[in-house]
Amino acid sequence: MKEIDEAQLRRWRLVLGSPGEAGLGCGGLRSTDDQAMDRALGSLYDSGQGGSGRRSGGLGGSAPQVSRWLGDIRRYFPSTVVEVMQRDAVDRLNLTELLLEPELLEAVEPDVHLVGTLLSLNRVMPETTKATARMVVEKVVKEIERRIAAQTVAAVGGALNRAARVSRPKLRDIDWDRTIRKNLANYLPDHRTVVPERLVGYGRKAQAVKRDVVLAIDQSGSMASSVVYASVFGAVLASMRSLRTSLVVFDTAVVDLTEKLSDPVEVLFGTQLGGGTDINRAIAYSQSLITRPADSLFVLISDLYEGGVRAEMLRRIRAMKESGVQVVVLLALSDEGAPAYDRDNAAALTALGVPAFACTPDKFPDLLAVALDRGDVGTWAHNTFRGQP
Repeated sequence: MKEIDEAQLRRWRLVLGSPGEAGLGCGGLRSTDDQAMDRALGSLYDSGQGGSGRRSGGLGGSAPQVSRWLGDIRRYFPSTVVEVMQRDAVDRLNLTELLLEPELLEAVEPDVHLVGTLLSLNRVMPETTKATARMVVEKVVKEIERRIAAQTVAAVGGALNRAARVSRPKLRDIDWDRTIRKNLANYLPDHRTVVPERLVGYGRKAQAVKRDVVLAIDQSGSMASSVVYASVFGAVLASMRSLRTSLVVFDTAVVDLTEKLSDPVEVLFGTQLGGGTDINRAIAYSQSLITRPADSLFVLISDLYEGGVRAEMLRRIRAMKESGVQVVVLLALSDEGAPAYDRDNAAALTALGVPAFACTPDKFPDLLAVALDRGDVGTWAHNTFRGQP
């Protein structure tokens, strides 16, 4: 029991810092590793003197000192904690400019949030840093691809196969397993056979493009994580021959990055995070890409804070939906939950029958499958993300 108490005291001491020693009644941290962890935490989280509440920290503006600190936190804390501490260091201690130094980028733990920060600095990043930044971004992209590629291909492929089923297939295209199961009610015991009143089969696999997918991504600063995930998903979808995938990013201007989809890292460096938002203009451009409305899925990823003409934006969405396009609006595509968003615009879209919700990357393949299968995306989202707006 004593060992448990000591372990608890140690954890609380690390959480509270040196001012907590008196209240805890402990004699301080004994091991050198614990003392090093305490220094790393204190550099970031210790309050300044005099009760000002300002973070004094011990990192200062010294690049070598920051580099040592980054090395320390990677040594003493798990990668998930390191990511949080790095993010806090950028926010609390204004270390953004230091991320422009290659030696510091080599020391950080790559994650989606860091990629978003680097992309926002892309236009001011020195050439000496860009190669290192690209390696960091590429590492994160490959990790995301490893997580989502197989699941996405399987989910989307299954949806497209279901959509290709025909009720009057040629003999060579009959799916006998599904046909028998569909007709079990027609089993004749005396003849020990099933009467196949309804045949189930698949269309010829030689059919080329079955669906068109257009992804339109808001690249305002708050959408950084969504831009990263959507770019990788776009690249995975573009690799599937049965889909024609287009990807556009927008702020007050619209940039078509479809030709770069073979390399999601190139896509990401083609974005420019920050600035205003003209959703109406992005939708207008996306409409020009849709030539087969009944076979098209349009996914708008935006927090819906419109800087353009709101009434025109809603009119275009209505027209797109009435033409037969499957329209889905994602308030975010990230692991961070429901973001800040324009509730009036979200409500207006819902009134048009267009679901608007935040989606996590692990659920996006299932969402695509439901949408491409012409399922009820709104009901799916409600059942999957209960409690979301």
